[in-house]
Amino acid sequence: MVMMRSVDRATLYIKLLDGEATVGETEKDVTGFLFGSLDVPLANLEASLRNYEPSEVPFDISSVPKETKSQPLAEKKATGKKSTGPASAVNGPVPTIDASYEKLLSSIPEFAGFGKLFKSSTPFELTEAETEYSVNVVKHIYDGHVVLQYNCTNTIPEQLLEEVVVFVDASEAEEFSEVASKPLRSLPYDSPGQAFVAFEKPEGVLATGKFSNILKFIVKEVDSSTGEAEDDGVEDEYQLEDFEIISADYMLKVGISNFRNAWESMDPESERVDEYGLGVRESLAEAVSAVISILGMQPCEGTDVVQNNSRSHTCLLSGVFIGNVKVLVRLSFGISGPKEVAMKLAVRSDDPEVSDRIHEIVANG
Repeated sequence: MVMMRSVDRATLYIKLLDGEATVGETEKDVTGFLFGSLDVPLANLEASLRNYEPSEVPFDISSVPKETKSQPLAEKKATGKKSTGPASAVNGPVPTIDASYEKLLSSIPEFAGFGKLFKSSTPFELTEAETEYSVNVVKHIYDGHVVLQYNCTNTIPEQLLEEVVVFVDASEAEEFSEVASKPLRSLPYDSPGQAFVAFEKPEGVLATGKFSNILKFIVKEVDSSTGEAEDDGVEDEYQLEDFEIISADYMLKVGISNFRNAWESMDPESERVDEYGLGVRESLAEAVSAVISILGMQPCEGTDVVQNNSRSHTCLLSGVFIGNVKVLVRLSFGISGPKEVAMKLAVRSDDPEVSDRIHEIVANG
């Protein structure tokens, strides 16, 4: 796909506004080019562009998936109880995952047997800005596995890195055991590449923990005049930042259009309610933000915004828990003392056990 320069686009806008057109260009052509809709979802286009690696083969927009990939919501467990509300209110929008990640991971034999990808995190930076090597990690969550994708960039023109691997110390993540590692064979200057490490975890368990990381590689000097790398290299390593897998990694943010209808349509026997003291907080808004972050759920109907000087607030959250279990949360906050915040948490879900887990996440958070 040929990307248009900003100056070319500006020229077309001016010609359109002035009523002019170059030879062979009609107003309809120009308008269609500038304002016409794409025949692919923007989210899919963005994901494909982010994962496109520069090469002799140009980016082809026809390779972008035209359908939005989604995961079906879990069927309600056989409890003998049925939902009393409309099905559309319970189901709501289905969660989506990045199709490009799913395609990439399924193409790697070591990970092909892990099943359906549930969630991919946003990249987490493991290096400071403007360092020799730039590395971030994406956490890919499966029912029984986690794949860590390390996106690496070599920022030194005079170096070629080979046999790039991330050594991961999971001693502070006891429920995880490493099962596969896929190194990056070559990392030339300014040409991003990926290394992977996969861990097995117990299914049905909110496994969390801290991961320490060291980038190991063979570095070869590159002749700036010829661009050729030396035959012999030297083993080296680079310390990366630690990161954690947290409870929120097992929750997808999924919004709904009508929280009240969705709440009332869920089985009331799945509801779990408890009260918590959140201690001294900077503000009510800070307390609301902290709980949303711990749960990793989607605020509904603008209820994440707290008015200034408010002494009470209600926040509504929606999400899909791993296993494709729909979850709804009502949070009621109040000032119980000098800067002390109290909270009432009510949860309904497609699985009462998941409702209990949401309370465990908050209690341990």
